[in-house]
Amino acid sequence: MGIFSPKLKKYQRKFDYSYAFGPYPTIDLLKHKRDSVLKVLLNSNNDGSEGVQEVERLCKELGIKIEEQDRAIEKIAFKENTYTVGVFKKYECELEGEKNHLVLVEPRNMGNLGTIIRTMLAFGVKNLAIIRPAVDIFDPKVVSSTMGAIFQVNFKYYESMEEYIKEFSSHHIYTFMLDGAKDIREVKFEGPFSMVQGSESSGLPEKFKSLGQSVYIPQSKDIDSLNLSVATAIGLWESSKK
Repeated sequence: MGIFSPKLKKYQRKFDYSYAFGPYPTIDLLKHKRDSVLKVLLNSNNDGSEGVQEVERLCKELGIKIEEQDRAIEKIAFKENTYTVGVFKKYECELEGEKNHLVLVEPRNMGNLGTIIRTMLAFGVKNLAIIRPAVDIFDPKVVSSTMGAIFQVNFKYYESMEEYIKEFSSHHIYTFMLDGAKDIREVKFEGPFSMVQGSESSGLPEKFKSLGQSVYIPQSKDIDSLNLSVATAIGLWESSKK
């Protein structure tokens, strides 16, 4: 059924495996990353919801035995009333060269990253480059906040923006900056493109202006900046229209 059967502990970044907590992330894990599934756990006191029933159906269809392990779930989960857990081996991806990419430079907030991944999928962008240092995409809190969308996107970490550009030199680059040169409403996004967003705290450094077309999102003077996940959603929405 799996490559190995790990001793279940609270998640740590160094582990070779991670967890999908809850029925719907587990369902997407089973549907899209079957080969990475190590085991599926079920709380005997589950609520019998449609989600739980679908997990049970998929496991039966795929020949995966469900283990009732209430104490193990209680030990590893970060929320109460966690009824299902998909345990999976971490995996690597490659980005599709002819498709549009989202590039996140040094993202640090797990909730933002999860929300962004789900938003990417909503607008049909399925390739994510992450420039280190950055949050761990396999952290269960990230996995949970994607609601399972993580299992439908390709992602890859890079040590620098230069390393990424070297691999995808034919992409049109659009850097989102507070003092960008062009209003997003006037930008014609040419594909394949790389939409580049900076960190939550400091945005993109000044040097990113020279990498391609810098873009700004018009906003009132009542706030300093938009939340990263909101700015990314606006960018993805505008690019999808054009």
